[in-house]
Amino acid sequence: MKIRKGSNQTKMRVSFDLDEVLFVLPETHKTEPPLKFPFNKIYKERLRLGTPGVIKELQKQGYEVWVYTSSFRSEKYIKRLFRHYHIKFDGIVNGTRHMKEVQRDNKKMLPQKLPNRYRISLHIDDEAIVCSLGKQYGYNVYQLDGEDDEWKEKIIAYADKIRQRDFGE
Repeated sequence: MKIRKGSNQTKMRVSFDLDEVLFVLPETHKTEPPLKFPFNKIYKERLRLGTPGVIKELQKQGYEVWVYTSSFRSEKYIKRLFRHYHIKFDGIVNGTRHMKEVQRDNKKMLPQKLPNRYRISLHIDDEAIVCSLGKQYGYNVYQLDGEDDEWKEKIIAYADKIRQRDFGE
């Protein structure tokens, strides 16, 4: 399936994990400024420096951007937190949704994330196990390790490579 700019066809989806990918500790990573009071008391997570920019750039380039996390933070909480950074995700899969829609009543325990079940073409994660299962379960993954000042450019370049390979753009 090819994506044409301006058409109603499906856009390529890119998803991000939250913990240690978009949410990081200021002691180990460069972060966006904290939210102003009182929101910094409600939303204690800190965003990796450049998070709003990379998400907005991907969306500007025609990608759908999702969150796919194994955490059980509510969808409402995630939406409201990112609204303070002027970010609106195209989709959110949390631990609850994954268990309900992917794991369901399956007797065999499935991996904690299966991005291809949501037609996600590229998932960004920090966990080696999630990344190593990509080939076995048929999804593309980019492993984001630690502090990297060029992480935004690398993710956009990798997404472009997949879009060209899989969607012929």
